[in-house]
Amino acid sequence: MTKDVVDLIMDDHREVERLFDRMKKDAGSRALLLPALSTLLIAHSRAEESEVYPVARVEAHEESKVAHSQEEHAQAERLLVRLQSIDPLSNAFDTTLDELVDAVTHHVEEEESSVLPGLRSQLTAERGQQLASAFTESRALHFGDRPGEATKEELVTAARNEGITGASNMSKQELAEQIQPEDDS
Repeated sequence: MTKDVVDLIMDDHREVERLFDRMKKDAGSRALLLPALSTLLIAHSRAEESEVYPVARVEAHEESKVAHSQEEHAQAERLLVRLQSIDPLSNAFDTTLDELVDAVTHHVEEEESSVLPGLRSQLTAERGQQLASAFTESRALHFGDRPGEATKEELVTAARNEGITGASNMSKQELAEQIQPEDDS
């Protein structure tokens, strides 16, 4: 049986959890694992934001949950940016990694208990397969994207997912400020 979009998203969640576990257990592997973690988290987030969240908002009626998930993606991206500037063997890295693990774990738990079941129950199997294909293609396009370097188009999509009006008329800087307020650093 072919996986649907919910299965693919959950597979990514398990891989992120595996990477977190390795980074926490083996400080010496962090410098090698951080780029893999960043690549997966950013590609996954951007694919969800561009392909899955708009469908979840409109077709599965998950508007408020999608807005909250979008905010959590922005928080994780800020933490990734911070993590990349810290010595992987330092206590500061441990602290920031713990913040990222907590934030992503919270996001995954919420998404898997509310958004994804709603999406699965509201979409036909065929629509779930179409969305899986779109998610996979989008994720592949975003491999190599770096945290903190979203395009204006990606920021407009993120703003729409959060329910921010007038996003297409904002500058890239205005969008970034609306989506990624620096309140949790």
